[in-house]
Amino acid sequence: MADDEQTGYRWETEYEKTWEALVEDESGSLQASITDLVSRAKRRHLLDKVGNVRLGMMRHLFIIVDMSSAMADQDLKPSRILTSLKLLEGYVEEYFDQNPISQLGILVSRNKRADKITELGGNPRRHITALQSLADKPCQGEMSLQNSLELALQTLRHMPGHASREVLVIAGSLTTCDPADIHTTIKSLQEMNVRCSVIGLSAEIRVFKKLCQATNGQYSVILDESHFKDLLKQHVSPPPATTNTESSLIKMGFPHHSLAGGNSEEKASMCMCHLDRTGGQGFGSNGYFCPQCKSKYCELPIECKACGLTLVSAPHLARSYHHLFPPPPFTELLVSELAIESPVCFGCQAEIVEPQVYRCEECRQLFCLDCDLFTHHTLHSCPGCASKTSAPHTPRLPPVS
Repeated sequence: MADDEQTGYRWETEYEKTWEALVEDESGSLQASITDLVSRAKRRHLLDKVGNVRLGMMRHLFIIVDMSSAMADQDLKPSRILTSLKLLEGYVEEYFDQNPISQLGILVSRNKRADKITELGGNPRRHITALQSLADKPCQGEMSLQNSLELALQTLRHMPGHASREVLVIAGSLTTCDPADIHTTIKSLQEMNVRCSVIGLSAEIRVFKKLCQATNGQYSVILDESHFKDLLKQHVSPPPATTNTESSLIKMGFPHHSLAGGNSEEKASMCMCHLDRTGGQGFGSNGYFCPQCKSKYCELPIECKACGLTLVSAPHLARSYHHLFPPPPFTELLVSELAIESPVCFGCQAEIVEPQVYRCEECRQLFCLDCDLFTHHTLHSCPGCASKTSAPHTPRLPPVS
């Protein structure tokens, strides 16, 4: 038998990714080059984005988590399901941070069935708690893609035409056990304008690829845990709206929050979002009151169940606005082309040691690669332009009454 250390195989985990343990020298130059390649790939993805594209700002997304026996494999440590749940917790937080007026729901598929864990809602804490509870449940049987899609379609078909309808499938199984023809379900999703995307954990599956192609979704297969995280981040930003998406004015209400013990004379009552749930949650005198029908809710954004008015807060609407007016890409320059010997990044105030430097054409400030990515992926506003008295490309929202 060959030496395990020489072959790179171990009987406990079947295989090891030995290339991840390579180190060029003591300074770690190989690891630095890999990190630089990943950063530049993210910047190329940013430059590939096309401007002036209609986006679905009010998103309704169902996440389908495969909990078949294949998710118990340990090629992702400690297992596929635990790694997926951990990354999905971070994805839910990032999703609502970038899309505060959107909603999300969670479905699971195992034993050839599909179960709804959480309904569509805008409270990230409730979804994260549901994901954490799934870690204690076993992965059993086979996955049923058709049952999962049909269950998601039952809710998404009733969403308004101006909203974005999406499904994201996290699949580790190589098979799916469906009760009928899956192509009929795919055709129904296509007619209902539901965008389906799949992130595979094992290998490329033809039915998943056909589903994504028919619904204008994205199909990707992960390489490792870090690649899995990057693929999830690609689904944080709103997708381009299709030609079938309606354009209409949306009537919104901005309720005031009433606190218990204040000057308000509101009596304790049950909020509308907890009427159909067991337990004492939602009972009290504080909450958000609909300005049209005075119904009480404990979370925003939400659609009023009594009058149908969309209830949001002004900060939610303002944070959703930056997707429509992102800062323009910075221009890449060589440090040798500049008249400055030791340029300093305007963002982190550190000296730029890389041969490339990035300049905002509006404020003419210089940035390093990390600050360039942070500005366009997280901050969504140029620090140099924002520090001026008036920012040329910073959107100005009208006052919300």
